[in-house]
Amino acid sequence: MRSEEEVERAVELHSDTVRRLCMIHLKNYADTEDIFQTVFLKYALSSVLFESEEHERAWFIRVTINACKDLLKSFFHSRTVSLDELMEQPAALPPDHREVIEAVLALPQKYRDVVYLHYFEDYTVPQISRILGKNVNTIYTLLTRSRRMLREKLGGDDYE
Repeated sequence: MRSEEEVERAVELHSDTVRRLCMIHLKNYADTEDIFQTVFLKYALSSVLFESEEHERAWFIRVTINACKDLLKSFFHSRTVSLDELMEQPAALPPDHREVIEAVLALPQKYRDVVYLHYFEDYTVPQISRILGKNVNTIYTLLTRSRRMLREKLGGDDYE
């Protein structure tokens, strides 16, 4: 197991490379952050001795690519579909679901993210707070505002 100083140095040196590789392979911020943490956890727990800076950098690249590939072929990842892909499949959704998804996709990004994570991925507000790096109360506010917008757009009840 490596010291905290070693891990901090490695994060400083290799974080940009790891993030870029993840984004190239995964095209998804949340998955990128998961793999980023996984890679640096593997580094912190590994006892590999590196011959040089270049050897260490190559190790990070290989571990990152392998972690991305593992995620992409995992059961969970292979069974999920993005909302955009779902909307492109005409018979995939009943008409009432299609209307809801279109309304969610029409929300501004900050609202769309919290609605998607909460209602489609079943994350709790504290989990969304950690994922997005925002205060828990901010997430509650964003959810409340997005519900109001969706109610207006979908013609729901005007209660608050």
